Amino acid sequence: MINLRTQREVSKLKDAAKISAQALQVAGEACRAGVTTWEIDKIVEKFIVSQGAEPSFLNYQGFPASSCISVNDTIIHGIPSKNIILKDGDVVSVDVGAKYNGYHGDNAFTFKVGEVDQNVSQLLETTEKALYCGINQAVVGNRIGDISNAIEKTVDLYGYGIVREFVGHGVGKNLHEEPEIPNFGPAGRGPRLMAGMVIAIEPMINQGDGGIKHCPDGWTIKTADGKPSAHFEHTILITKNEPIILTKL
Repeated sequence: MINLRTQREVSKLKDAAKISAQALQVAGEACRAGVTTWEIDKIVEKFIVSQGAEPSFLNYQGFPASSCISVNDTIIHGIPSKNIILKDGDVVSVDVGAKYNGYHGDNAFTFKVGEVDQNVSQLLETTEKALYCGINQAVVGNRIGDISNAIEKTVDLYGYGIVREFVGHGVGKNLHEEPEIPNFGPAGRGPRLMAGMVIAIEPMINQGDGGIKHCPDGWTIKTADGKPSAHFEHTILITKNEPIILTKL
């Protein structure tokens, strides 16, 4: 079932999304050479708790950390570790959510550590651009497929691979709700967008092809060819006018 949020619910979702966005900003400031992903996760967790919220990801279906931190060829669901030490040239996707007053916010950003290869920088720029192209289609009367197609068309211009096994989603009392929002597919298909819907749009784009590899830990997803990946995400509210990005500071 797709939920249409009341004004009261939207207010709570805005609060949760703001904390999520601030937590992501804190994580980005911590992404420096010599820092472990475990340290970044603890910084994120401390901030979220300091705001009276709960980390959405901690213990979600057994996930052992407060944020997913995915370095270079790790696409998503990277488990923070004391053994993963950031170095110059790395790109680091941080995906984080906060639960506040019973509602969730969810967002992700791929950060650069020091000087990054120009080709990898272009991957990040394109993925973020694709996110905003998708958001621009999130208007009343359009369909989910219009978001999906806008992302795909943007990515295809550069020949990058789109991860197809993982998609965007609704956000509310649960971290993942209906509808699913693929990052590919034809326009004009899927559920029609209505005012009051709150969704997370999140393109996951590989420098190579879209192939993925599941790691033995049961969580970590890597590119099959070992090339870098990028991941950007916002939680947005669909209104009678233009979409509102709830996780934008």
